[in-house]
Amino acid sequence: MAELATIARPYAEAFHQAAGADAAALKPQLDALAAVAGNEQLRQFADDPKAQPAQVFDVIVGVAGVALDPRSANLLRAVIDNGRLAALPEVAAQYQVLVNAGTGVSDATIESAFPIEGAQLTEVVATLERRFARKLNATVHIVPELIGGIRVVVGDEVLDTSVKARLQQMKSALTA
Repeated sequence: MAELATIARPYAEAFHQAAGADAAALKPQLDALAAVAGNEQLRQFADDPKAQPAQVFDVIVGVAGVALDPRSANLLRAVIDNGRLAALPEVAAQYQVLVNAGTGVSDATIESAFPIEGAQLTEVVATLERRFARKLNATVHIVPELIGGIRVVVGDEVLDTSVKARLQQMKSALTA
């Protein structure tokens, strides 16, 4: 996996630089392309020596179903021409980090034993934004094993207030 990250970094940085002020607006296009490039059958087609780069490009754009900005099209052509289609999902992930850094926003993954929606989610996100001192793009995942509470991951920071974590802390204290 580290190899893909190393391969993807220059593409993500170059695309971010080329996007300039439109960086956030081009993110949905890159996400759509990355989702298509993540398909194993498509990558097998792209790796076939009989498949021409123009054919691969047309198939990906057709399946993605998005009108591409010329900068997005150039990125896709470069990735295909260099045989790096498998790295495109990682390019999208690294590009998201660059866009977030430029806007001062971080992605937050909230794991909860129960669904969090509407006003409750807004309240939780506002509290987390104060706690982490930055604006957050939150996504919620249901993880029943937590029993209760939430576990939040923002970059390399983790805030775990789940019942499962507290039970593990008690177990460690009792067995120490």
